[in-house]
Amino acid sequence: MENNKEFRTWLDDMKLDHPLVIAGPCSAETEEQVLKIAHELKNTDATVFRAGVWKPRTRPGGFEGVGAVALPWLKKVKEQTGLLTAVEVANVAHVKLALEADVDILWLGARTTVNPFAVQEVADALEGTDKIVLIKNPINPDLALWLGGVERLYKANIKNLGVIHRGFSSYKKTRYRNVPQWQLPIELKRQYPDLPIINDPSHICGNRTGIQEISQIALDLNFEGLMIETHIDPDNAWSDAAQQITPARLVEIMNDLRVRKPKAEGEALDQLQQLRAEIDVIDNHIIDTLVERMKVAEQIGEVKKSKNISILQDARWGEILKTMVETGEKAGLSPEFIEGVFKAIHQESINKQEAIVTSK
Repeated sequence: MENNKEFRTWLDDMKLDHPLVIAGPCSAETEEQVLKIAHELKNTDATVFRAGVWKPRTRPGGFEGVGAVALPWLKKVKEQTGLLTAVEVANVAHVKLALEADVDILWLGARTTVNPFAVQEVADALEGTDKIVLIKNPINPDLALWLGGVERLYKANIKNLGVIHRGFSSYKKTRYRNVPQWQLPIELKRQYPDLPIINDPSHICGNRTGIQEISQIALDLNFEGLMIETHIDPDNAWSDAAQQITPARLVEIMNDLRVRKPKAEGEALDQLQQLRAEIDVIDNHIIDTLVERMKVAEQIGEVKKSKNISILQDARWGEILKTMVETGEKAGLSPEFIEGVFKAIHQESINKQEAIVTSK
């Protein structure tokens, strides 16, 4: 699949003067709840009303959605408010019912994207549709798997495509429900600049307090839109209560967000070019320093080989990581950033040493 300017035709055809906003409850609970939220969103920046109809839960016993009974409610939303409608689909049965209900946008969730068999079945069921189909990133940080899902839909002759960035699960507890790992959607955007990418700050944060911050970062990275879970009574929502906001709060956030200029001009461009030249010099210095570090790692590998010493020294590695994180924090660098950098450096060092130790 190659980048194609037609990827964004569906979004351009909306003729919006602001980023696309998809809003609505995590779950459709009752007809009254759905319609009340939709009417409160009618005169906001929201263009699309989302609602979870089928809810895949991590463990059985949780609320898994009211099911297809909610689809007529979405029809009423469109009739009464003019908002487009969107639901998550995870299998062929969901697709059939959503199409019969004339839902405008279908999205594949993270738990579906992670399974190529499931994605292919959904793609086959949607083959040739003119509906808009969005695909969330998989649970794990795997760009190839994410793009593979897009490609399966594309090969099914689905042209109105986009992706949703909802962050990635982590075995470590962080301030995010799902760690953004911005480098993955940035790389996706580099490869496919015309494929619309929507940010889902609700699922990244897992709480409502960080939604504005994450939304602003996404817009600063030229994301085309936001999907924000919105509820008339968030604290009493039947699912994911902590991360939902009221329609009134959505309006406040939209008013406070800033859409940056896509390109620098004049004096700003001159300043950026000078600073970017400085960055280039520093980046080259970083590469030179890393080369020197790997030379030392290779020397360590030679010693380990000659003395028959294990490559991985857990205690030593733990000390390095702890010290570097502490040093980085004092210098104003985030622990997540320092961990990521030094884990990559450590892995490359291990690779160098492994090559030496196992050589004849």
